[in-house]
Amino acid sequence: MTKTYAMLAAATVAGLLGGTAIYIWTQQNNDAFAQCRGGQVGGGQIGGPFTLVDTKGQTVTDKEVLTKPSLVYFGYTFCPDVCPLDNARNAEAVDILEERGFDVTPVFISIDPLRDTPEVLADFAENMHPKMIGLTGTEEQVKAASQAYKTYFKKQDGDEEYYLVDHSTFTYLMLPKVGFVDFFRREDTSDQMADRVACFVTNARDAG
Repeated sequence: MTKTYAMLAAATVAGLLGGTAIYIWTQQNNDAFAQCRGGQVGGGQIGGPFTLVDTKGQTVTDKEVLTKPSLVYFGYTFCPDVCPLDNARNAEAVDILEERGFDVTPVFISIDPLRDTPEVLADFAENMHPKMIGLTGTEEQVKAASQAYKTYFKKQDGDEEYYLVDHSTFTYLMLPKVGFVDFFRREDTSDQMADRVACFVTNARDAG
């Protein structure tokens, strides 16, 4: 991302998540996952219903996709560096978790529906991880999903075919019947992610 848009994206998302931080601070005595957060913000009104299109061209909803603990990332397949690196990290975390006995699904939601057709996403997901679910949709569907997760994206001006898209880079941890519980930043390693996800999933099982 360009420096200006990167700063704007960070400020926008930080502002949106700021209210969440207050929510968690006031509710932490009742937070079953407090020990898992590692100082990160979690909970609050992030995530929600969405209707998108999978790599087979089938319309799916969040209830059909997020049936297991899931790591949700918004990006695009033409992204030159950030998205491949982030999703490779997420895929590695999923493999570490599988070795520990946790079944976690990596989910990639495109914010570039004009170029990210189901076929393009199918190739991207297959190359990233056999469990990865790739999702696209109409511009309206993608925008609605992005708003539900409070993500930021903006198409750069320029070439109509080879344009870039500025976007936020958080990975969201979603748990079935619970919803959003925490997010991961780019600097979090796959091992750190695996440790925290395992904590959340274990606590969710115990609470259930």
